[in-house]
Amino acid sequence: MKNLPSPILTRVTLSEIRASNRLRPVSQAGVEAILASVAEIGQIKDPMHVRAKKDGLILLAGGHRMAAYISLGIEEADVWLWSGITDDVARLIEIDDNLAGAEMNALDTAVFLAERKKVYERLHPETAAAAFKGNQHTGSVAADTMSVTSFARATAEKFGMSDRHVRRLIEAGTKLGVDSARLRQAPRPVSLKDLIEIAKISEVTERYAVIDALINGQVKSAGEARRVWTAKEAGHQVPIKDPVEDGFQALMKAWERAPMAAKKRFLLEHEKDIWEAQNKGAPLANWSEAAE
Repeated sequence: MKNLPSPILTRVTLSEIRASNRLRPVSQAGVEAILASVAEIGQIKDPMHVRAKKDGLILLAGGHRMAAYISLGIEEADVWLWSGITDDVARLIEIDDNLAGAEMNALDTAVFLAERKKVYERLHPETAAAAFKGNQHTGSVAADTMSVTSFARATAEKFGMSDRHVRRLIEAGTKLGVDSARLRQAPRPVSLKDLIEIAKISEVTERYAVIDALINGQVKSAGEARRVWTAKEAGHQVPIKDPVEDGFQALMKAWERAPMAAKKRFLLEHEKDIWEAQNKGAPLANWSEAAE
């Protein structure tokens, strides 16, 4: 990575920029956060990073910023324009921009760090080579461990994480593969603990069942999903949780415990919601008949 060319700050037409093969999709919440910042300070403060190739301009970093520009009806913007860089350097720019500046959940961070390790080893082949040479008697597993240790230390220092946290995220992200895209559909955020639990699963059928359970909101964690799977495989009947029923029972318990004054205040606070529930969509009678 010596003599890496520096980017130039220039103005481009946004419609000329292509965004493809991104490590994570643009989220509406991320775009809304940028728009809220624009409302406060009057502009998008950080330019996007764009790569100039023979076939046009490619977005490197700034997917949410670009979506915000489009939402605001802005057609041109200043960008950092990179030329003469390799695909690995381009990917590293995307990864580091997100790790350093974006609000990312455990799933995104794991995916980005796993990809960063691959790029890091391609850009620093001496790291993996030295690790392998020094550990020939224990084989490639030890070499890979040394490589992860070296990368984790460098990454931990760069982004202010602990070595252990980086290593756990790398392991989870590496083993996820294409499952990361499916897990983005889960209704609740997937935690690092969930990712580590999924990474332990070697059987494809169980892995899919656990991820499906998380996506469908049937369980609160990957650990719970695995317990359900194990019980089913053993022939035990395991009741599937119904989020609607669970929510209803929680509301009923809270209502029964509340004093009358609190109930009246609740009804007044949610008067509009109650009216909409009675008058919009399927009539309440349908719910009553279904419960009988």
